[in-house]
Amino acid sequence: MSPASLQDYLYRHIPLSAAMQVAVREATPTLVELHAPLAPNVNHRGTAFGGSIATLATLAGWSLLRIRLDGMAPLPHLVIRHSEMAFLAPVPDAFSARTRYPADADWAAFLDTLAKRGKARLELIIEVLAGETLAARMKGEFVALAVSPEADGVS
Repeated sequence: MSPASLQDYLYRHIPLSAAMQVAVREATPTLVELHAPLAPNVNHRGTAFGGSIATLATLAGWSLLRIRLDGMAPLPHLVIRHSEMAFLAPVPDAFSARTRYPADADWAAFLDTLAKRGKARLELIIEVLAGETLAARMKGEFVALAVSPEADGVS
């Protein structure tokens, strides 16, 4: 899935991403990086709103799993089950969220669990950067839920 096609998918299926003006900078099965400008995400103090920071992090993790499952029919529903967010520094300008597929994660086992149990989980670490400064870190547990072939397949 190309960065442009992921961005289009996000805008169509998660409208908040369009309102935040999320731009997909990188979209591979091993790395996702999303970017957001300050203006539509600003708070009363002139820095990025914490909810926008958390949303961009969630979108980055969700997108990595969405890319890895691309081509699966029907496409599983994707949700975040649990997250922990640490806000480390103010974000005075545009910001990015980046996540990598964990080196120790077993993708074959994930797919096997999804096929056998109808759901599978993946824990991701997402870093939010303000320029080169680590501004926030999210640890999120994302879940893929199998849908029946008769389902609409929208996730």
